[in-house]
Amino acid sequence: MSADVAVSLAVLAGIVVLSDVTRRLLARALAGTGLSEYAVELVSTFQLCCCTHELKLLSEVGGIEPGLALTFTYLASVVHGLTFSGAIGNPSGALERAYHAKLSGSRALRRIACQFAAAAAARAAVPRLWGVGLSRLHARHKLFGFRCTSPIHAPLHEAAAVELACAFAVQTVITHTQSVEEKYRVHAVAAVITTAVYAGGSVTGAVFNPALAFSTQFPCSGHSFLEYCVVYWLGPLLGETNTPDRDKPPAEPGSGRGGAICCDWLG
Repeated sequence: MSADVAVSLAVLAGIVVLSDVTRRLLARALAGTGLSEYAVELVSTFQLCCCTHELKLLSEVGGIEPGLALTFTYLASVVHGLTFSGAIGNPSGALERAYHAKLSGSRALRRIACQFAAAAAARAAVPRLWGVGLSRLHARHKLFGFRCTSPIHAPLHEAAAVELACAFAVQTVITHTQSVEEKYRVHAVAAVITTAVYAGGSVTGAVFNPALAFSTQFPCSGHSFLEYCVVYWLGPLLGETNTPDRDKPPAEPGSGRGGAICCDWLG
């Protein structure tokens, strides 16, 4: 098991490094074209989804200790928060910003398109990576056809309420920590994300991000597409848009503060 964990950590590190290099190159190449923010959104959401696929595999198939899984969730949240470079990474976050006129509708829709494109790309790419058989865990998962089952273990209205509550809690912290220096703020947000995963993970997997759920949860058997939409799309959207103190908005993407916090995104 320790060897499997080591391989997965190496995979996670590789994903982050490659994504960061790609993000920087694209941002530089597309500077002044108006397209760099969408390239960053695409790469960052791809990074988020790929890393979450690997962490999900470690937890659900690898059977690592819950405490270790939560530690990895916290560390991944910090890393994403420090590397996202202005990406939102979450359709609910993009819609919330458009609703409160912090982002134009057309820009929000283009960002959402990038997020779902990245989610679909990660959903297709990760099984190919696992298929290489870098670890016994990957090989075993391939042997069983990369199957997964629905993490929803409650009636739909309760599951949607859990996703709503998780999104509400995380967005509230993001909104109320605008004045905190970023190197401390990412840890505060990561701590709340980890707490939300601890509290809601056994009910829904605690994803609270529609694009991330589309990549990691929708392929799993056990519930229909519509049922997944109710839980993983409607719940987080309602949670984000009902966060209090909307007069204190998140910083604009690309400002070097609020938008760099991954979470408008993670579960």
